[in-house]
Amino acid sequence: MATCRGAGQIVRKFSTSAVKNKQVQLPLRLYGLEGRYATALYTAATKENKLDQVESEIKAFQGLVSKDANLAAFLKDPSLQRQSKVSAMTAVVKSLKYSNITSNFFEVLSDNGRLPMSDSVIAAFNKIMAAHRGEVTCTVTVAAPLDAAGQKELSSALNGFLQQGQSLHLTVEVDPDIMGGMTVNFGEKFIDMSTASKIKKYTAVLKESA
Repeated sequence: MATCRGAGQIVRKFSTSAVKNKQVQLPLRLYGLEGRYATALYTAATKENKLDQVESEIKAFQGLVSKDANLAAFLKDPSLQRQSKVSAMTAVVKSLKYSNITSNFFEVLSDNGRLPMSDSVIAAFNKIMAAHRGEVTCTVTVAAPLDAAGQKELSSALNGFLQQGQSLHLTVEVDPDIMGGMTVNFGEKFIDMSTASKIKKYTAVLKESA
């Protein structure tokens, strides 16, 4: 049974002896457990020259989960024994006739008891693939919806930070709790310009000086 000593084992398991030492340049570095699994999947697929195929299979699996409530519940159910999940997931992936990389990826997730986080791992993989294509993912959170002029101004400002060959993939979310200003997740960077954050900082300063 596979252990969960870092998702780098996924690369070792997926890669053949002919390509296992091939160096892969990551387009985006992600952290956390989901980031490690997603990075390992990208690395293994790149080494085997199957990146497009793996991405297609991952997207197909996402579509399947969105339409099959039973499969979605199975992935999230923490009460099922791990070995039962491994056997069931192996059967599911085999029936879908995925590549060895995608099949082994889901096998490792189930073997390590990480199927409940498959959504976040796949989301992380999609971010890496977007960066691979030169897309810079940016999520801006504001306290109130922006009008058309505001969205255009924001998009124009963010495009000024792109490098040649990159394109902006912008998502604007609304969260009244930030009170004003905005937070920006731009590629690997996070900028907090929210009113709530400023108030928190000012409150901390006042407490220290009291």
